[in-house]
Amino acid sequence: MSAIELMKLAIRTSLLIIVAKSLIGFVGDIGVQPIESTFLLTFIAITVVGIFMGTCISRFIASQNLKVGFGWFVLAMSVFIIVNELIIT
Repeated sequence: MSAIELMKLAIRTSLLIIVAKSLIGFVGDIGVQPIESTFLLTFIAITVVGIFMGTCISRFIASQNLKVGFGWFVLAMSVFIIVNELIIT
């Protein structure tokens, strides 16, 4: 198996785990928390549009640049979360 195939497998596995965990959390809240259907449907619609946009845009950007950009994004989000949890709150 090549490095690219391993990377794709790792991404798929990670996304599958995220989906399963999110679905279990959501189903666990049904009946316990009120669910705003308008917000939920808006969120789903924006997500689907984002998936299609990301798929189209990724065809024009080299995979190495996507990896670097994603790495910087994860780093920025990590710093934001740490600052938000430790300093702001």
